[in-house]
Amino acid sequence: MSSIPTNEQKHLLWDWPVRVIHWLILLLLPASWWTAEEGYQDIHQYLGLTLLVAVLTRLCWGLIGSPQSRFRDFLRGPKTVLAYFRGTPSTTPGHSPPGGWSALLLWMLLLAQALTGTVNSDDVLFTGPFYYVFDSDVSDFFAALHEPIFNVILGFVALHVLSVIFYERRRDQRLLRPMVYGKAEGRYGTGPAQPAYKALLVAVLLAGMLFALLEVAPAPPTDYYW
Repeated sequence: MSSIPTNEQKHLLWDWPVRVIHWLILLLLPASWWTAEEGYQDIHQYLGLTLLVAVLTRLCWGLIGSPQSRFRDFLRGPKTVLAYFRGTPSTTPGHSPPGGWSALLLWMLLLAQALTGTVNSDDVLFTGPFYYVFDSDVSDFFAALHEPIFNVILGFVALHVLSVIFYERRRDQRLLRPMVYGKAEGRYGTGPAQPAYKALLVAVLLAGMLFALLEVAPAPPTDYYW
């Protein structure tokens, strides 16, 4: 019997939710930076909250999503990561062992970036929606991390781009095409993709919860206004 997979067996490597969130984050990061630099704080805040929902949705999808989107598929122990660097091939068509941990770390940084933005303040024109949830010293401490975290994220993005170029050019491993089309010749999923509407429901639920929290967030004290 031929080992070549049939059309029915050529499952998506990256499903629609993974791809949409990936490219959405790619758009949100420069847009967030530009709006902050230009002083469009209302738009900046909206973009940051959108980023928060997107990252949280991706983390949830790591638990209930399609085979290669799940943490259990690509998070491996130190021995497996070291073995990969020594030449042992990855056992999954998705993220490599070091790539999986790198992706998780990037999501954690993006989550921290979005959360610190909600308690940020310039003490003049802009105050994050959750700034008054905490004592001002606590909020200011986390707000001070907002810009350094973004700089670290830029470093990770640069490393990610260089890694993609390296694997595409030096190892002839297609990484970009599957993130656009879901699969490429020789790179397919190990099982059927979960319906995309499930991820949409997760995103809507998270957005609803966030909106509810925004509605009950403490308002500035009455003596805050001039």
